[in-house]
Amino acid sequence: MDIILLIVGFILMLVGIVGSILPVIPGTPISWLGLIVLYLAPSIEFDWTFIIITGVVAIGIYIMDYIIPALGTKKFGGSKAGAWGTFIGLIVGILAPIPFGILIGPFVGALVGELAFNQTQGPQAIKAAFGSFIGFLASTFMKLFATFVFLGLFCWKVWEFRSLLF
Repeated sequence: MDIILLIVGFILMLVGIVGSILPVIPGTPISWLGLIVLYLAPSIEFDWTFIIITGVVAIGIYIMDYIIPALGTKKFGGSKAGAWGTFIGLIVGILAPIPFGILIGPFVGALVGELAFNQTQGPQAIKAAFGSFIGFLASTFMKLFATFVFLGLFCWKVWEFRSLLF
C-alpha cells in the first residue's frame, strides 16, 4: 500500500508542476494533494500541522494566481480585455508549434486584447500588454517555485521514512 500511495503522490507532484505552467490545471493544489496522499501511507507519521500549513500556502497561492496578473495589468494601465488576451494568448502559445510560444502568446494576446477590444492606442497598448505579461510571469514563477518546494518536501519525507517504506 505504501508504494502505491508513494507513486500516486509522486504523479500528483509531477502533474502539479505541469499545472503551474498550464492555466487549466491548478498546479499548487494538486501538488498539495500529492503531499496528502504521501501522508496517507501507513508507514509515514501523519503531521496535521505540516498538512495545514502547506494547505494554507497552496490555497493562498491559488488565490494569488488570479490576483497577480490582474494587478500587473492594472499597474501598467491595462484592461480586462488585456487580461483575457493574456489568458487566450497563453492557450494559443501552448498549442502553437512555435518556439517560446508559451512566452510570446500571452504578450501578443494582451496586445491584441488592448488594441482590438479596448481600443487602446499604440504605446499605451504595448505598456498594458507588457504589464499583463509581467503579471503572468510573476504568477507562473510563484506557482512553479511552490510546486518545486512541495516536491522537495515530498522527497525529504520519502527519504526520512525510506527504511519503513521500502
